Amino acid sequence: MPYEDSLFSRRDILRLATLLTAAGAAPLLQARAARADEPDAPVRIGYLPITDATPLLVAHHQGMFEDEGLQVEKPIMFRGWSQILEAFLAGQVNVVHLLSPITVWARYGSRTPAKVVAWNHTSGSGLTVANNIETLADLAGTTVAVPHWYSIHNVVLQKLLRENGLKITISGKPAKDEVSLALMAPSDMVPAIAAGSISGYIVAEPFNAAAEVNGVGKMLRFTSDVWKDHACCLVFMHESDLESRPEWSQKVVNAMVRAQLWTRDNRAETAQLLSSSDPQRYTPHTPEILGRVLAPSEAETEEYVASGVIRHPEWRERRIDFQPYPFPSYTTELVRLLKETEVVGNRSFLDELEPDFVAGDLVEDRFVRQAVEAAGGLSAFGLPESWTREEVIET
Repeated sequence: MPYEDSLFSRRDILRLATLLTAAGAAPLLQARAARADEPDAPVRIGYLPITDATPLLVAHHQGMFEDEGLQVEKPIMFRGWSQILEAFLAGQVNVVHLLSPITVWARYGSRTPAKVVAWNHTSGSGLTVANNIETLADLAGTTVAVPHWYSIHNVVLQKLLRENGLKITISGKPAKDEVSLALMAPSDMVPAIAAGSISGYIVAEPFNAAAEVNGVGKMLRFTSDVWKDHACCLVFMHESDLESRPEWSQKVVNAMVRAQLWTRDNRAETAQLLSSSDPQRYTPHTPEILGRVLAPSEAETEEYVASGVIRHPEWRERRIDFQPYPFPSYTTELVRLLKETEVVGNRSFLDELEPDFVAGDLVEDRFVRQAVEAAGGLSAFGLPESWTREEVIET
């Protein structure tokens, strides 16, 4: 099976929890502040080898940063969220993709002077279950794995379980009416479900597709069929770059927006260039697995609708999709849901956060607005021409 055993290790999970506190982040932020100024620093991308990184990798592969007149180094692949965040805090990379809840923890938990400048993708996650599981009710009394407490996966799963009458425990063996949530590295999830040690997992692609291709699990729900057009990973950049290098920052966002448009029109080619068979070897995944995510067949989609995996076909959601504009309503709803989501670790700052304030403070949308308008407007991404929307969540 095409996984890297070190990706998202337990050590990484524990390290991330430390970095997302003010005390844990301070030494790295101080180290970055002590670095010599680099007014002409090139684009230095940090990424994880998952489909969440697609636009940044496509922009690099297709020379879109150079087209904007930027210097860019080869993207650096990291093996876990703590590693990529640590490199970002220390200034070793200046453009990264992070899980949306991690950006909340980073700015308000560890007081990182950085902002979300765009969405990197929408959808792209799902709940995979063992082949003998037919409904959510069948998960009662079992264990489901999540990749991080600070993830959209954990947020959506807990809401899905609660609203289907299931209780949640994060402290061990579940009762008959409970589902136990356990942290697990995505690279361990497919072997774990194959071995029967968990009944399911919720995670980003392509680990859901990997279980399908290998015949050890099946999709029960796509997260985008619960929260319509939800964001997962966001593009995070240093405030110092946004303030002191606005032209540079605009060009970075321009390239990423162009990459999203290109990907929407070249899904099969994107699966190939991201795969282990491309000379760049951005990820260890096969074209077959990536293709199932990026370019699924109509027959596969119809099968998901017929089986009830997709309950809202009228939403016309893609397994993973791409549009960069960070709608404020999403951030507001995310913070509201985070307040009622169980996590392990520092969360005291959440009590003080006002969701509408975070929507305006965490996100800097001036660069992406300009880039979207230059690319043909929101309609180029299949969206209405409006900078606002209403969140739709139906479990």
